[in-house]
Amino acid sequence: MKSEKEMKAIRQLIFNLVLFIPYCFQAQSAYNEKGQAIPPQTRHFGQDAFAPNDETVIRWMGNAGFFINSRGTCIMVDPLLVGFDMPLLIEVPVLPKDVPALDAVLVTHSDNDHFSRLTCEQLSAVCKEYHSTCYVDSLMKEMKLPSFGHGLKDTFQIRDITVSMTPAFHTWQNEFGGFDRLFKREDYCGFLIRTADGVIWAPGDSRFLPEFLELPSPDVIFFDFSDDGWHIGLDNAVKVANAYPNAQLLLSHWGTVDAPDMKVFNADPKVLEGRIVNPERIHVLAPGEPFVMHGISPI
Repeated sequence: MKSEKEMKAIRQLIFNLVLFIPYCFQAQSAYNEKGQAIPPQTRHFGQDAFAPNDETVIRWMGNAGFFINSRGTCIMVDPLLVGFDMPLLIEVPVLPKDVPALDAVLVTHSDNDHFSRLTCEQLSAVCKEYHSTCYVDSLMKEMKLPSFGHGLKDTFQIRDITVSMTPAFHTWQNEFGGFDRLFKREDYCGFLIRTADGVIWAPGDSRFLPEFLELPSPDVIFFDFSDDGWHIGLDNAVKVANAYPNAQLLLSHWGTVDAPDMKVFNADPKVLEGRIVNPERIHVLAPGEPFVMHGISPI
């Protein structure tokens, strides 16, 4: 008869081995004629992706946008589906008119590649609620959206998903000037999203913070590795990834915007080669490609 400690170790091993089952083979990036790293061809999805299921399925939607269907609870994080003011390199995998229902939209900050006002407006007929920082909430309320603002120590519930705010440092506007307010640290955030199948961390845009190394260990990270001065930077992105050596890395904030001279939009997955512990956890997803967190609850 095995002891409870031995049984717990066995359960944890099984959890680590089979929790994450990519829906299909990890795709590789390519390059366009301008030398920009680009993702594989978009996989469009529709109403079936929003149906109840027995697992958590994540889809990258381009830039920093992700769609999560966790056992029928459907949320989007930083969706940018229509109306961006720069040309895109990809086709977005779903349009607002094709979204049947959403339990919530989460927005990390007010930059228009994360808080797409037109996207949020067009989703409002099917989205129950919007969550962000108090500042972004004030902008959402001006749009008459059913929104909620949160402090950086807050936790809130979306059906069976628990979301905790995480800090960010992205007050680039104060450095450049020309804005009608002084931006504050609390105007930006990330989200720690606890599902029945594991913990997802959406860090938002941020310079490196020591708190990034002190999180409850995430099972999936929406991985921004942009080597830009107001983002985490490549070296610090690697540091964070290796602090959580079992976290699956779904690449984010790359391969989406046709702006070859802007570092913030031109991270290249190739630069991660040889730098990430357990490199098989790097996932270069096509927009819309499903990534499955298999149905074993965290211990």
